[in-house]
Amino acid sequence: MRKIKVPVFLIGQFCLIAVAPAQVSEVAGLRPYQRPAGAPVVERFEQSDAWRAQALKGVGEPRTGLGFLSDQGAWYTPFNRPNLQGRYDIRQLHDNDKKKD
Repeated sequence: MRKIKVPVFLIGQFCLIAVAPAQVSEVAGLRPYQRPAGAPVVERFEQSDAWRAQALKGVGEPRTGLGFLSDQGAWYTPFNRPNLQGRYDIRQLHDNDKKKD
């Protein structure tokens, strides 16, 4: 029985060509500077006391340099989301009861 050796490069190129037409979804469309019709719109964002408490959790006194929170809207910000766990969780935003000593 004779074995046919096909270079890996050719197999990779074939896979790219075969898969490319299946992914025809548009990311930004033809006008990325415009919002799509029917996209949700935040009309008003009110910073509740619970939102402010979550945003300031783990930040000690004096709370300087946090003036940007007054202007923070409903858009994404990594400041009020938990970051890495373990020793990198300096604000203690993750559940501390599950920590191993």
